[in-house]
Amino acid sequence: MHHRKKKKRNCFLQGPCMLCFIIHSNTNGLDEESDHYETGVNTSGCRHNSVTAISVPGVGVGIGAAAASKLAERYASLASPEDCSKFLLSPRELALLEDQGRSLLSSVPAKLIPQPVVFRTAGVSLTVPIPVPVPVCSSDYTDMVCKRKCSEVQRCTPCKQPRCAFSGQEEGRENGGGEETPNSASSACEAPLCPDPSSAASSSSSSSSSSSSTTTTPAEGCCGLGHSADVAHCSNSPPCCHHHHDDNLQKAPEAAEHLSINHLPSSILLKVLSHLTVKERCLCASLVCKYWRDLCLDFQFWKQIDLSGLQQVNDDLLVKIASRRQNVTEINISDCRRVHDHGVSTLAAHCPGLQKYTAYRCKQLGDASLSSLATHCPLLVKVHVGNQDKLTDEALKKLGEHCGELKDIHLGQCYSVTDEGMVALAKGCPKLQRLYLQENKLVTDRSVRAVAEHCPELQFVGFMGCPVTSQGVIHLTALRNLTVLDLRHISELNNETVMEVVRKCRHLSSLNLCLNWSINDKCVEIIAKEGRSLKELYLVSCKITDHALIAIGQYSSTIETVDAGWCKDITDQGATQIAQTSKSLRYLGLMRCDKVNEETVERLVVQYPHIVFSTVMQDCKRTLERAYQMGWIPNTSNAS
Repeated sequence: MHHRKKKKRNCFLQGPCMLCFIIHSNTNGLDEESDHYETGVNTSGCRHNSVTAISVPGVGVGIGAAAASKLAERYASLASPEDCSKFLLSPRELALLEDQGRSLLSSVPAKLIPQPVVFRTAGVSLTVPIPVPVPVCSSDYTDMVCKRKCSEVQRCTPCKQPRCAFSGQEEGRENGGGEETPNSASSACEAPLCPDPSSAASSSSSSSSSSSSTTTTPAEGCCGLGHSADVAHCSNSPPCCHHHHDDNLQKAPEAAEHLSINHLPSSILLKVLSHLTVKERCLCASLVCKYWRDLCLDFQFWKQIDLSGLQQVNDDLLVKIASRRQNVTEINISDCRRVHDHGVSTLAAHCPGLQKYTAYRCKQLGDASLSSLATHCPLLVKVHVGNQDKLTDEALKKLGEHCGELKDIHLGQCYSVTDEGMVALAKGCPKLQRLYLQENKLVTDRSVRAVAEHCPELQFVGFMGCPVTSQGVIHLTALRNLTVLDLRHISELNNETVMEVVRKCRHLSSLNLCLNWSINDKCVEIIAKEGRSLKELYLVSCKITDHALIAIGQYSSTIETVDAGWCKDITDQGATQIAQTSKSLRYLGLMRCDKVNEETVERLVVQYPHIVFSTVMQDCKRTLERAYQMGWIPNTSNAS
């Protein structure tokens, strides 16, 4: 045996602590181990690693049966880990326990065996089982050595073990190109034990004389993380299982596959959850675990709340949101039929920073809710309350008094709103940029004149179906920033007023004149010539012919979208001319233009692929092609 440097042991007080011993297999070099223990009993400050086991050190000295039985009685009487830590043995007593080590070990109280220790290595939670001695081989005695790493203790490749007991021998481990032959004695046992240092040294020295020493490759540990250290030991020595925190750190790359989504930073998880709707976050994501529930309750998700279409939403829910989330800036309760004025008023009282409020088709709401919003939320910039029959001028007056920052308002199909409320709103909200009215039968030219005079920043104006005439529309020429104008279904709208608006509003980009039978070819020709910024022109059900389309193709270099659907006088000539002459056209709507043949449209589709032609047949074909691509219907030649 080669000489090895002896190393002092740091054990508690005058004897080794019984908590810092693990089991090793029975070996020979006992005299050297005995000397080793005698030189290391005068130190103090015992440390325990994360994985501890309780056993009895063994040395190569025989003892009498009487002395061993006394020590066994003392050892079996231990009732707690504290008592065990006080169970100190002198070097002479340590030398008396070899032959009776197995019997003493079997009498260890079960309550002294610690539970598995949970590590956190490289972001992965690891449950490390505690090695527990199992007395299965009655003929095989064990030696106990301190598990602290010294010159005599060599680290071995770990093996897998189920629960808290060792598993069978590790199979298929490479050893210099061949398979390692397990020890016959160890293979007969269900619990392979780690070799004693002296035995490993003697075995390696003896094997080196006959054959070269071999090196084992890293194997997967019982914790799912293998050890990367290459260890030299004899070929017939069984593997041992050392759970070291440093080894787990070395195998962190292999443990990456065990990482879950919860190991991502919370900022990334919040970004992922932001793509879900409120319903998906509340009913799905928040039920995964407590961590996800806390993430779903993050304040940034409750700034913009979209509850539209959720019939479960009622006043109590709004009260809870208001009491817990006072930083709400945007809320949408469209189609929520169980929400009433009380719930909205409570929300407004607790959320003074609310800026955007949307409540389409909430016919149960009235002036109380909107008035409360106007009073408590002076920072409102958007109010969309379309199709609310109970809304009157009183709520609009409150908005004009308190919401000077209002920029966007939608009052479509609020049939009780009159000119009085619109005038008060226009005077109190000079920053208004978007105003949309639809079928408000009590709104006349007076309202149009008021918004044109008091709201110079208007960019989007819509008066669809309102009893507005050309005398009121002409006031819109004062709006220099006007970009979108919706004049659908204006009963008394003449061509001269439309041409004047196009001439004066130089930034106009979208003009909707659908359902106006007074618009003719001459008006469209002036629009094409004067609309320098116009990109969208809607002429559905207007009194135009092919000359209007030809004029657009000849005079306009900006118009990209033209919708001439339901214009019965449009023929193949107009569709062909506008496609040939226009350099900016990208969409031509010919829906129900019955004088336009489908063969002509098919030819134009091939000749001008950059233009989308909208007809009944073309729309059906595009729908079928989309269905083929999505796999909804089989793409066969006889598919109809």
